Amino acid sequence: MPLTLHVATTNPGKLRDFATAAERHAGEVEFVSLRGMENIEPPPETGATFEENARSKAIEYSRHAPGCIVLADDSGLEVDALHGAPGVRSARYAADAGFAGDHGRALTDDQRNNLLLLQNMQGVAKDQRSARYRCVLAAARDGACIAVGHGAVEGTILKAPRGMGGFGYDPLFYLPELDRTMAEISLEQKHPISHRGNALRSLLAKILPHHSEASRR
Repeated sequence: MPLTLHVATTNPGKLRDFATAAERHAGEVEFVSLRGMENIEPPPETGATFEENARSKAIEYSRHAPGCIVLADDSGLEVDALHGAPGVRSARYAADAGFAGDHGRALTDDQRNNLLLLQNMQGVAKDQRSARYRCVLAAARDGACIAVGHGAVEGTILKAPRGMGGFGYDPLFYLPELDRTMAEISLEQKHPISHRGNALRSLLAKILPHHSEASRR
């Protein structure tokens, strides 16, 4: 019997990533959206690290699904030239700075974040634009964290966006080994190398053996 993980996110990009992961782990793991997410007050993301935020979210959301294993993540972009920013504030980068971007048109949060990143990276040399995506996935059951997985992927920040896929900072995050941005590769290409895919494999390596043993009893 596959292990069922209840994913605590409403982010469509993350849900697509987990759907792709489900195909690769068919028969082992089943990912389902946590029921009633829209009615649950999101826990505050006040942690200083991705792990602190992932743990607190998984623990809180697991209290709304008794007996179930609930999966929550915290992830973001770390840019070396910006001393690790935007980091844990990646999703709120522009909002924190009060940055509205192009006042002539309506922009999404992702677009504002990308524009602010480009602005803050002006004048940074090509060989100084190293960055990484980092992800921490936490699994919790009945208010207790039972496992944590870490993942990262290294890249560089371009001076202009490329690609129409992905989400977040993907159009600016360049993968030298593929000569593509994260927004230029398919979900099938993304999963084996991405920070979220790496974090998921790390997490599953910790919880799947226990599930398999319990299933044999």
